Amino acid sequence: MGFDDKVDNTGQNVAGKVKEGAGRATDNERLEAEGRSDQTGAKLKQAGEKIKDAFKS
Repeated sequence: MGFDDKVDNTGQNVAGKVKEGAGRATDNERLEAEGRSDQTGAKLKQAGEKIKDAFKS
């Protein structure tokens, strides 16, 4: 996994956590769900990158 990909995935994950927390704090279910979705997307991308790295080795 390239360094840039790691940074992008981590950034997306952190942004998702912030959105989820903001959604909880404001009782905004849509924002909370978007945050969880962003986190899931980041985790899936990270898993895909790890699989690609495994095949490169």
